[in-house]
Amino acid sequence: TCSLLRSPKGFPKLKNDTFLRAARGEETEHTPVWCMRQAGRYLPEFRETRASQDFFATCRSPKLCCELTLQPLRRFPLDAAIIFSDILVVPQALGMEVVMVPGRGPTFTEPLKAVEDLLKLRQKVDVTAELGYVFQAITLTRHSLEGKVPLIGFSGAPWTLMSYMIEGGGSSTMAKAKSWLYRHPEASHRLLRLLADVVIDYLVGQVAAGAQALQLFESHAGHLGPELFQAFALPYIQDIAQAVKSKLKEEALPLVPMIIFAKDAHYALRDLAHAGYEVIGLDWTIRPQEAREQIGKDVTLQGNLDPCALYAPKEKIGELVKKMLESFGTQRYIANLGHGLYPDMNPDHVGAFVEAVHAHSRHINKH
Repeated sequence: TCSLLRSPKGFPKLKNDTFLRAARGEETEHTPVWCMRQAGRYLPEFRETRASQDFFATCRSPKLCCELTLQPLRRFPLDAAIIFSDILVVPQALGMEVVMVPGRGPTFTEPLKAVEDLLKLRQKVDVTAELGYVFQAITLTRHSLEGKVPLIGFSGAPWTLMSYMIEGGGSSTMAKAKSWLYRHPEASHRLLRLLADVVIDYLVGQVAAGAQALQLFESHAGHLGPELFQAFALPYIQDIAQAVKSKLKEEALPLVPMIIFAKDAHYALRDLAHAGYEVIGLDWTIRPQEAREQIGKDVTLQGNLDPCALYAPKEKIGELVKKMLESFGTQRYIANLGHGLYPDMNPDHVGAFVEAVHAHSRHINKH
């Protein structure tokens, strides 16, 4: 249960560290598995918990975040939990207003239109003051997990956050945000730098609060080509890994494994392999063998079953998982979907996915 806020000290001893060992490249008896958006609308209990609450009000309630994070673990033998939150809490910390509009998703009431609008953003963000509710949720959840599995913290990456802040919500082309990269490169870098600095402090704060791994979501990488990615995304992705690690050292905090998930960025896998992350998350559009060739053997891979495969009959899910494990190999690998779960998915099929990963990887490891 998610009661009583306890201090970030004296956490329960971790009983299942398979996910952390795989992230660090150590040997595991089975391949660990978790799902992006595993705390989500495909669970009836999630919809019930969220029914009466505004989405971002839920994000600001440590107790509800804890409950939603734990729900999938009560159903499935997942090897990691990821804190329930949203990447758009970072633009909120910069002073922007974001509301969840039914049927439209997250919407900014006043997106950035002109370069002058950057002046409206908070230039110095005290992450504990602005995002302390996430830290409290992490501490509470870490205690409530009772050492069952590790807890992952996360943030959006600067380009992905910037694109939302300019587009004002989702977009199929990102044309407004990309036009900034071409028309206002200096202002774009100013904004990306501001975001990166907040993300660094935010991720370090999550580890201080109890997060045992961190994932950076560059969800909109696919809208950039190699040149724009190299100029406007990669430098900040690299800088975040480096700065987070050096701050964790300075503050004598645990050096937790870091995961980069840059969706649709096949063109950047070689660069991401040297960006300072222990794990690279892959979407479903890349062949595992090709990813391994480009990334090399010193980085753990995470992914990449097509989320829509979970609509298949359970036996078919088992076959697809077996094929995926054979392609990736069972070591230096964390099984996941190539993106998040969709709201209309059958929880039993999620269970079938998780169990298939455990069963087939154990079998492959034995033989």
